[in-house]
Amino acid sequence: MAIIGGGIAGLALAAELAELDGRLVERSGGARPERRIVLLERENQFAYHTTGRSIAAFAESLGSPQLHAVTRASRTILDTLGAESGTSLLRTRPVVWVADEARLDRLNRLLTGNPALRAVDSAAAQTLCPVLRESAVARAAVERTAQDVDVEALQQQYRNRATAAGAVLRTAIGLETGTRDADGWHLTTDRGELRAGRVVNAAGPWADAVAGRLGATPAGLTNLRRTVAIVSAERIGPAWPLVMDVGERFYFRPERGGLLVSPADETPSPPTDAVAVPRDVGLAVERATAATTLRLQRVRTSWAGLRTFARDRDPIVGPDPRHEGLYWFAALGGTGIQTAPALARLAAAQLLDEPYEIPGLRLETLLPR
Repeated sequence: MAIIGGGIAGLALAAELAELDGRLVERSGGARPERRIVLLERENQFAYHTTGRSIAAFAESLGSPQLHAVTRASRTILDTLGAESGTSLLRTRPVVWVADEARLDRLNRLLTGNPALRAVDSAAAQTLCPVLRESAVARAAVERTAQDVDVEALQQQYRNRATAAGAVLRTAIGLETGTRDADGWHLTTDRGELRAGRVVNAAGPWADAVAGRLGATPAGLTNLRRTVAIVSAERIGPAWPLVMDVGERFYFRPERGGLLVSPADETPSPPTDAVAVPRDVGLAVERATAATTLRLQRVRTSWAGLRTFARDRDPIVGPDPRHEGLYWFAALGGTGIQTAPALARLAAAQLLDEPYEIPGLRLETLLPR
């Protein structure tokens, strides 16, 4: 089985597949043949693009109701992984959604669809983040159980678990073409040939391009650039929450003694090594300044990443209906870090014909479409 893509999705799936396959072989007393699992990443390192540029927030209030269910399941997995390794992968950081007078209707809709949120007034929001301007917060909603994720530790854990369970993880290998015959897939890479019974498309922003190289129909995915910067400022409280605007105009939180800021931009982009555009960095600083009483100073660093979405913004996880032996694990959008653990466990179970259920998730919403 070949997995194309070495971001958090591919790494988590490689680990879950290899471990589940090992348990099934052991359960059969050796009668069941062991599957060979290979992950191919075209960059020289894993998690270079979207995974490595995430702000690592873990919040149930992000995304659709389907993503809320997946996030709850992932939290249990991450707690278990942390307990088994002795290193916690999650650290509490509340999320505060803020709304000015013009956007109270959006906040009300957010509260209606998110039982993890509690409505608070502007004074309560300012207690959590004292630099919020009163004019920026007519009302707010707080998710107190939100977390920061140690992304580096998480992806390293998945790498270690995958290799310990027998998966082969290879970097600097790019897929060129793939064809399928009666014996399975014949993959041509820039480093040689590979045969695989099944192929998993976990290529992130390049998922549609990979589908094309396999002779499959692209899913019509959209890549959206997101800009982030870290700005020097005084009086930053390290325990402040992640503050997000319900109008999707900005978010910010403490980071390394400064303030991490974003204009929450969504600029369409081809699959590429994204870079921050000065105009967007300036917009992030401008909007954070308008929402707070901080005097934001020098921009220390900035970066951009691509978030990949299907048309309905739910992930695509499941077998391709038109191409036998092709499985999609793509379009995790802006919630890949917090949904990959549970979705990888689900995908591994489906690929190995084992039962696995995520409470509250309607599987049909994830199918390739």
